[in-house]
Amino acid sequence: MTLHRAMAAAAALVERELDHWLPHADTVEGRLHAAMRYAALGPGKRMRPLLVVETARLFGVAAERAAPAAAAIELVHAYSLVHDDLPCMDDDDLRRGRATVHRAFDEATAVLTGDALLTLAFEVMGDVSAGPDAAARCELVVGLARAAGANGMVAGQAIDLAAETAEIDLIETRRLQALKTGALIGFSCEAGAILGRADLPARKALAAYAADLGLSFQITDDVLDLEGDEAAVGKKLRKDRKAGKVTFVDHLGLDGAKREAQQLAQAAAGRLASFGERADVLRKLAAFVVSRRS
Repeated sequence: MTLHRAMAAAAALVERELDHWLPHADTVEGRLHAAMRYAALGPGKRMRPLLVVETARLFGVAAERAAPAAAAIELVHAYSLVHDDLPCMDDDDLRRGRATVHRAFDEATAVLTGDALLTLAFEVMGDVSAGPDAAARCELVVGLARAAGANGMVAGQAIDLAAETAEIDLIETRRLQALKTGALIGFSCEAGAILGRADLPARKALAAYAADLGLSFQITDDVLDLEGDEAAVGKKLRKDRKAGKVTFVDHLGLDGAKREAQQLAQAAAGRLASFGERADVLRKLAAFVVSRRS
């Protein structure tokens, strides 16, 4: 399967699942429900659901069985974007070529939207539709909480905010992005392995793949922030530089950052050797991460 077809199939699958779980705007609290749907069903690459579906496929798990876990992770990702865009955080007006939630609705609704998306994610992940194996569902719920919380994505955002007033070195920048961006990418691969009841060597290989992939993704984001096209990227660029944040481009230089991203993508693909041709889509994803324009 081509990467384009795999991405399209995963996106369609997770959007059907999200549509099933997201409330409809036909009640008194309809403004909140409309904002939830706006945030979660808007345009996006759906990379994290693709990782869930494709890693689960490595162990014989059908895409439909992986859909609830993929949707739960995408709900957490959507919540993080809603909150990151708020004036008290990154203060963005544009996301994926559209007005951010606090601009399309209002700040209070945006806060509640993020809260609701996050809590819905755990309802979806813990539901029996996520799999008949209760132990696996518990492992998924705990893993998602760890990836999203104070020792994962939220910690990364805290470091990112601190970086506006304190310069951080390359090691700390890597740690920041391993938490803010990498933790949820890593768990997306782990979720597929949990669904497939994968053995420890397979889990370690996927964890290493995800770590390289996540860092390559973020370095490419930093490159795009400097030389990308705002219309293609779908958000305002060069905001980190204006805020005084140090990026990978600052540490490595533009050419050095591009080389590092490429090397990490190649390393990520190499982590999948034990899976053979079954992991071709995941290898193609690693190449796509550094060649993308948005």
